[in-house]
Amino acid sequence: MSETTPFVALSGISKAFSSVKVLKDVSFDVRAGEIHALLGENGAGKSTLIKILSGLYTPDAGTIVIDGKEMKFASTRDATAAGIATVYQELLLFPELSVAENVFLGNYPRTAAGVIDWAEVRRRTRDLLDSLETYDLDVDTKVLSLSVAQRQRVEIAKALSKNARVLIMDEPTASLVESDVQQLMTVIRQLRDRGVGIVYVSHRMSEIFALADRVTVLRDGAFVATEEIGAVDEARLVSLMVGRPIESLFPKAEVPIGETVLEVRNLNRGRQVRDISFALRKGEILGVAGLVGSGRTELALALFGMTPATSGEIRIDGKPVSIRSPLQARDLGIAYVPEDRGLQGLVKPMAIRKNVTMATLEEVSSGIFIKARAEASRALAAVKRLAIRCRDIDQPVGELSGGNQQKVVIAKWLETAPRVLILDEPTRGVDVGAKSEIHAIMGELVAQGVAILMISSELPEVVGMSDRVLVMSGGSVTEVLERADATPERLGAAMTAYLDTPSSAGAR
Repeated sequence: MSETTPFVALSGISKAFSSVKVLKDVSFDVRAGEIHALLGENGAGKSTLIKILSGLYTPDAGTIVIDGKEMKFASTRDATAAGIATVYQELLLFPELSVAENVFLGNYPRTAAGVIDWAEVRRRTRDLLDSLETYDLDVDTKVLSLSVAQRQRVEIAKALSKNARVLIMDEPTASLVESDVQQLMTVIRQLRDRGVGIVYVSHRMSEIFALADRVTVLRDGAFVATEEIGAVDEARLVSLMVGRPIESLFPKAEVPIGETVLEVRNLNRGRQVRDISFALRKGEILGVAGLVGSGRTELALALFGMTPATSGEIRIDGKPVSIRSPLQARDLGIAYVPEDRGLQGLVKPMAIRKNVTMATLEEVSSGIFIKARAEASRALAAVKRLAIRCRDIDQPVGELSGGNQQKVVIAKWLETAPRVLILDEPTRGVDVGAKSEIHAIMGELVAQGVAILMISSELPEVVGMSDRVLVMSGGSVTEVLERADATPERLGAAMTAYLDTPSSAGAR
């Protein structure tokens, strides 16, 4: 097989659920020894396509050709036998079993007598982990005690134990810290160099350009383009994905900046919030930048009363206030959209309508009874206002895409009519289209006079959306930069400057 001959080729793939067509005549192929990125907004059809390739779904039309032979997968077992394995974002391991037991589960080597050869299981598992340069894992360790990054290595070893020639990786870095991301990227390159074809699904453009050899873009269930990675830039890919230029990602509206709404003076909470001072003004987006562990989220939690400050002062409209609980924060006009929307922002099995009104239940209830009409009215208005894509307001919020889930969290807190809105990683894990929409919502809010404190790990987002940037390191403020001065280089330097003593560099 030549270097340009696909090991796997999908042609004319179509799939519908009920009357909704989610894939329309899509073609996609993977070569041995390449990393082929698959891009598209949430709802573009990526998940359905990889589920067809992994044997979970059967296409309504189209063909799958493996190594020159047309195949029909009736199950994931058929795809595995053909050399295709998938590492999903939600890792499919048994926590109470050991590393070795998970790697060879359902595929245990046996002795001549037909019993499981545990010595061989351990030996082969050790060989697989060594091949991934994962020397820190004991094959007899239970998976429940492993980090997310270590569990991911176990999943990859599990795929390799089944002689996978194509490995599908679905958002593999979504739950990893940066150091683990770099280690995973090294492993992926090693697999490519050994001839494994990688299908890489991710929203993170930096990873796509660091890893991919080719990239295929889907939009609205249809094939848009396949390009060599060297022939495109980020602007081109974003345009292919959303059908509009990259400039629309950061629709920064110029609005008048008003008087100070929130002022923080010498705020402290352990070692993660140390002597922090700053002011936030009406109509302003104050970005908060910093590395993991810099204290950004801890600052937000102190301001919202989830982990109250131990000393210092918080002022609203110039008046000192005490914030010892989220309820007090809400009543003072402060709202908080948390970093982890799935665990802290939503109740996924519940309907959209119930999530939207969760922070204002007293306004849609009478005693212990919910006023269904009032609840529905607010939810419908929120869906319309934020363009939440859903079946209806009774749809469980867990069924929505990441971007639409994030809009529901924002809608919930907008119901409280906040004057200060804290957004912690507002666009993490959402596609570029939803990201642009969330940024537009932020622009509308500041135009209405809302003051926004935006915490983000994405420097383009910080630079693109902020009026000023507060930079944190080691629990302290290292610098506060005006928009014109907030270059990536200057932000990077301030983010890595650890202060040995608390500072009030952010006082304004």
